Amino acid sequence: MMITSSSEGSSSSQPEAKNSSTVLVREDATKMDVPSDTIPLDEPLDGGWLAWSQIIPAHIANMMSWGYGTGFSVFQLYYKQTLNLPASQVSWIGSIQIFLCFLVGMISGRLSDAGYPRHLYAIGAVMCIFGMFMTSLANTYWQILLAQGFCQGIGAGLMFMPATANVATYFKKKRSLAVSLNGCGSSSGAILYPALVQFLTPKVGFPWAVRICGFISIALAIAGFSLLKPRKLRRVPAPLLDLSAFKNIPYTLFTVGAFLIYFSLFTMLIYINSFARESIGLSDLESINFVLINNAVAMPARPLFGYIADRYVGPVDIYGLNCLALGIMAFGWIGVHKRADMYAYSVVMGFVNGAAQGIFSSAASSFVEDVGKMGTWIGMAFGLCGFATLSGPPTMGAIIDASGGKYIWAQIWAGSTIVIGSTIILITSRLVVRKSRKASMV
Repeated sequence: MMITSSSEGSSSSQPEAKNSSTVLVREDATKMDVPSDTIPLDEPLDGGWLAWSQIIPAHIANMMSWGYGTGFSVFQLYYKQTLNLPASQVSWIGSIQIFLCFLVGMISGRLSDAGYPRHLYAIGAVMCIFGMFMTSLANTYWQILLAQGFCQGIGAGLMFMPATANVATYFKKKRSLAVSLNGCGSSSGAILYPALVQFLTPKVGFPWAVRICGFISIALAIAGFSLLKPRKLRRVPAPLLDLSAFKNIPYTLFTVGAFLIYFSLFTMLIYINSFARESIGLSDLESINFVLINNAVAMPARPLFGYIADRYVGPVDIYGLNCLALGIMAFGWIGVHKRADMYAYSVVMGFVNGAAQGIFSSAASSFVEDVGKMGTWIGMAFGLCGFATLSGPPTMGAIIDASGGKYIWAQIWAGSTIVIGSTIILITSRLVVRKSRKASMV
């Protein structure tokens, strides 16, 4: 790495002053059609093949982590029918998988900042694929819990966070669009894997349907790993948990708001199928269609609102507004009584949910003051939200049980927590604007 001094009368042997005009050349600038002596260290490229290509490995990581996890409904139905287990017991497999994806993401985010994103991506991919093949061989509840719940959950957390944080380091002005495009992987994965399992199981059997998912994942992981090119950033020594982040009041309030939102967000996705079966009277097989519809509609919503966030509104505002709309949709769930209502609701719900989830990483990255801590700060936000996703479904289940199987109080609970959380998010946006105005006046 070269150092070029543009200040007169300074010597290259002198230490660099905080406000000097010294420009540090980035090694990744040589891969772009950009003069290498004009780009400061850690300044995002915001375009070019190198930057945009990083969306592909991140998209694949989201497919194999969030996509496989959020498409758990098809597995829930199969395990319930073949193992004759209570739905609540089976749901712990999916809940633990998503929880570990969040929690391990906090650790992998810090390790990614320390310079190990490719190692984490490879290890995570191997664990995800190993979990798929072990699931295909599992015959008991505990075997499935270990393979699909723990093994895939840990692998997913190791894989997705470094790839997502890497995309965020390449962009600033177009960050929301870029991150939302890689976030589409959770939607495409939640369509691909459940569809394969649902439609191949009657033809080749469940074990081979899951193995086919594993073979496809091998090809995807190899392609993603080949394209993953982490930036050579200045590494900032930091502990696993950068507690100094919580001195940033907007960031702290943002994580509180996100916790409340995620407390009910995945809960709605998990229980919407049960509601369709128990309250609307749809068949088990038809109720799975809502998973596919939700994720298919979510795909165009993610980049659309990512573009709007970059050009017009800002990621924190657009995230808060979409979550507010999601809270209103939770209250609107109360008015769903017929089959046609269910399909219409699923379409709107999928669009709003995709818009909200697709912008979360970009919104969290808005509070990062040092790009070298991108993975750490985003990872901590994800880790805290993981506890919300773990405790949310049992809480809603307890409310439904206490209501004699009726959903209305659970729907009110979900709407209330999401609306409160989104209101807090919108307040953090105002604090950020006020802080930036004060900084510009200094």
